[in-house]
Amino acid sequence: MVYITEELIRRRAEHNDCEILSLEEVSLHQQDIERIEHVDRWCRELRILYLQNNLIPRIENVGRLKKLEYLNLALNNIQVIENLEGCESLRKLDLTVNFVGLLSSVESLQHNAHLRELFLVGNPCTEFQGYRQYVVTALPQLKWLDGTEISRSERIRALQGLEQVRRRVREQEQEYLRRREEQREEAARRDKERKPDSQDDKENLRSAEEEEQDFWHTPCSFTPESRLEAHRRLEEEKNANRKEPEKKNKPPRTLITADGRVMNINEPKLAFSLTEDEENDAVVLDLAVYRHMDTSLMDVDVQPTYARVSVKGKMFQVVLPAEVKPDSSTARRSQTTGHLVLTMPRAEGELRVQKPVPRRRRDAPSRSSAEDRNRKDKIPERLEVDPSKSVDITNIVSERSSGEDLQEKQDLTAELPEGFMDDPEVPPLI
Repeated sequence: MVYITEELIRRRAEHNDCEILSLEEVSLHQQDIERIEHVDRWCRELRILYLQNNLIPRIENVGRLKKLEYLNLALNNIQVIENLEGCESLRKLDLTVNFVGLLSSVESLQHNAHLRELFLVGNPCTEFQGYRQYVVTALPQLKWLDGTEISRSERIRALQGLEQVRRRVREQEQEYLRRREEQREEAARRDKERKPDSQDDKENLRSAEEEEQDFWHTPCSFTPESRLEAHRRLEEEKNANRKEPEKKNKPPRTLITADGRVMNINEPKLAFSLTEDEENDAVVLDLAVYRHMDTSLMDVDVQPTYARVSVKGKMFQVVLPAEVKPDSSTARRSQTTGHLVLTMPRAEGELRVQKPVPRRRRDAPSRSSAEDRNRKDKIPERLEVDPSKSVDITNIVSERSSGEDLQEKQDLTAELPEGFMDDPEVPPLI
C-alpha cells in the first residue's frame, strides 16, 4: 500500500522549489495510492489536484481545500460521490472510469455552486435510463456534462417527467446494489480458492502458470475487486522479472600477510604525507580526509610499526619508518583543511636513521670537477699576452715617404682624359 507522504509531495513540488505550503498544483497520478490523506492539511493553497490512475476507493480528506478548482480522480475505484461540500471553489470534477453506481450521490454536488464541468464517462451509473436527464436537473449550476454542453432547451426538457425519472433511477440503483453483492461474494470465493488450507488442496490445484493464463484469458466483470486483482498480479510479475543486481563479494583485503609483513593500503585514495619531526622526535602522518566529513565516520588505530585509519569503511594503512609509542600518539583534525594529523612519538631507545652520504671513489672523477669543467666550457676562450713582452701597435702599417705619394698623384693625373673638369663640390679622393 502506497501512502501520501510529505516526501512524495515535495518530490512532486519541484516547480515550486519543493515548498508545499504555498503549492497550487500537484500531480500524484500513477502512484498506486489507496487513500487520500494529509493533502488538505499540508497544501491549503491547492487549486489543481491530479490523482488519476490510482487505487483510491473513496473521496475523503479534501474538504479543507477551499481554493481547489479542479480535481481529477479518473481511473480509480470510487463508488460514491461524497465529501466535496467543503470545496467551495470547485469548478471541474473528473470521475472518468470509476465505479459510481449510486447516481443519486451526485446530489451532494449541489453545495458546489461554482461547479461547471462534470465527467462520469465509464461509470455504471451512465448506463441507467434517464442518467443525463437526472444529472441535469439535480445540478442546475452545471454547464458541461461528459464533455457535452448543456443547452437551455435540454434543461427545460429534463424538468418534464422528473418524478418518473427519479423513481426509475432508484429502481436501477437497487438492482445495481444486488449485482454488486453477488460480485463481492464471487470475489471472496475466488480469493479463498487461491489460498488452499491443506496440502491435498495444493496438490490438486493447477500449476501457477496455467492459473495465470486462465486469469488473463477468461472474461470477467469489471469491478473494483477485479481491478485490484489485476493490479496485484501485475505487481507480482513485475517483481518476478525484476533482476536484483548481483552483489560481487570482494575478497577480504589482506592487511598483514601470513609471515607478519604489514601492507601499505590506500582504499579511500586519499593524499597523505609521512614526515619525521626531528625537534619533537616524532613521526607525523597528514591524511587529507574530506573537509566536511564527520569525524565519527573515521576510526584510527596506531600500532608500534604501522598506523591504520578507517574512512567510511575504507581502509588506509601505512608502515612507519620507525617504532612509535601508540599510547602517546595523538590524532587531530585541522579546522581549516579538515586533514587528519597523527603525531606519533618515537619509542625510547629508537635510533635515528641518518641519511648516508655517498663517498667518492678516488679513481672516479669528482662531480664538482666535472661541473667546473662544464662551466668553463661555456666561457669563451681569450688569448693571453705575456706582459713581459711589449708589443708596439703603432708600426703595424708602414709609413710611406712623401716622394712616393707625389709620384702616385702624378700617375693618376696622367690617366685622366683631355677636357676633364673636376667637380668642386665633390671632395678630393686624396
